[in-house]
Amino acid sequence: MATTRRKPLSRERILAVALELVDEQGIDALSMRKLGQSLGYEAMSLYNHVVNKDDLLDGILDLVLAEMELPDPTGGLPAIRASALSAHDALKRHPWAASMLLAPGHVRPARIEAMDALLGALRNAGFSAETTYHAYHVLDAHIIGFSLWASTHGSIPADVQDDVRGFLDRMIPVETYPYLHEHGMQHLEGGSYQDVSAFEYGLDLLLGSLERLRS
Repeated sequence: MATTRRKPLSRERILAVALELVDEQGIDALSMRKLGQSLGYEAMSLYNHVVNKDDLLDGILDLVLAEMELPDPTGGLPAIRASALSAHDALKRHPWAASMLLAPGHVRPARIEAMDALLGALRNAGFSAETTYHAYHVLDAHIIGFSLWASTHGSIPADVQDDVRGFLDRMIPVETYPYLHEHGMQHLEGGSYQDVSAFEYGLDLLLGSLERLRS
């Protein structure tokens, strides 16, 4: 009888499957046992390629960071904008990663490189060290903070929109909370304003303010 040969394990394959599992099921679903099952191996076999679960988490976080484009050091604010969009897009694809970037135990070399690159791009764009100090924190907070917020605010499924409308009418009546009710209805009804990314809207406000400071 012919036997089916399993695809050999490697660190790269383990990390790729772990990333796919976490993207689909969330970071809390990741375990060495479940990952081993997905790969067709016992959990103990994974330890030949990863030290432990923390090493595994660092590895998949490195894969996410590798998807982010560093700013061209001489590209000015347009390069900073492109880099911010790239980082936000990566964090949208991997919504669990934003909170991990804030974890003290998972500071990765690629994250440090990105931080230095953003600071360098701001300095090379003509901002003083003092302005760069604040601009860096505001931009980094917008990239990670907005992505973290967005990861907990999914779109409303079509089959529950009527229930949400009823919730708005009951809990946020227009007579009592006119502006919050209006905002809630905008989420339900849509419009041209939804064609504008809220992340880009906020980013452009920040970059526009920096440009005025520089001028």
